[in-house]
Amino acid sequence: MKFLKKPPLPKRNPWGKKGDNGRVLVVGGSPEYIGAVALAGLAALRCGADWVTVAAPEKVGWAINCLTPDLVVRKLKGKRFGSGHLNPVLELAEKHDVIVLGNGIGMEARSFVKRFVKRCKKPMVIDADALKVIAISDVRNAILTPNLHEYELLLKNSRVKNKKGLQKKMGNNILILKGPRREVITPESVEIATTGNAGLTKAGTGDVLAGLCAGFYGQTQDLLWAARLAAYYTGVLGDVLLKKKKGFTFLASDLAEEAKRLTDSLRT
Repeated sequence: MKFLKKPPLPKRNPWGKKGDNGRVLVVGGSPEYIGAVALAGLAALRCGADWVTVAAPEKVGWAINCLTPDLVVRKLKGKRFGSGHLNPVLELAEKHDVIVLGNGIGMEARSFVKRFVKRCKKPMVIDADALKVIAISDVRNAILTPNLHEYELLLKNSRVKNKKGLQKKMGNNILILKGPRREVITPESVEIATTGNAGLTKAGTGDVLAGLCAGFYGQTQDLLWAARLAAYYTGVLGDVLLKKKKGFTFLASDLAEEAKRLTDSLRT
C-alpha cells in the first residue's frame, strides 16, 4: 500500500477536432434518481471530454434536458431499463469511446445490467446499482467505483473474502474504493489518495467521480491514468470547495462545476 502521487493532467491538442478528447456515453437513470446521470455526464464534460450522451428512460431524459442543454440525451421508451433496451444501447455504445454504467439505474434493471456488461466491448466505468449485481469476473477493461457497501456486495458476488482475493481475479480491471480517502486498487497495488475530506460522503459525489473517470479516459485512453486522475482530483476539488464554502456545505453539483476551473488552471 502506498500514497497516490499527483498524476499529470493530459495535454490537449490546440488544433484538435471535436471528439479527439473523448466521446462518453452515460447509461442510467430512473424515476427516483434523475440527477445521478446528469452529474456524471456534466463531470465528464467539465474535466475535458468533448461529447457526452446520456441514454435514459424517456421521462428521465426530458428532465435532464430541463437541467442542462450541454448533454445529448437519447430517450428510451419506458420508465426503466429492461431487456428490450439492450440492443439499442449496445449500438449506441459503438459510437462512443467509454461507457459509464449504473448511475441511478435502480435494481429493477439488474437483468439489463448483467447482459450489457457481458456483451459490451467498450471500456467502461461501472458504478452504483450496477456494481451490486455483477462479479469482478463478469467485466474486463473497466474502472469500478464502489462505496463500502457496494464493495462488500462485489466481494460476495465474486466469491472472495477480502481485497487480496479480489485482486487475484481483477484481470485488467481497476477499482476505486470511494470515501473521504479513495483507494486505487489494481491486481498489483493499492494507492491511497491523501486529498479530500469528510464532505465527499455526500450523495452525488460518487456520480461525479464516475464521470471524471470517463472524461479523463476519453482524453488519455488509459484506464489506470484516468482512475488515478479521478481519485486524486476529486479530493482536490473537495478541498478547494471546503475552503470556498467555509465548511461541508458544498454539493456534488459544486464538484462538477469546480472541475472546469481547476483542471483549466492546472493545465496552463
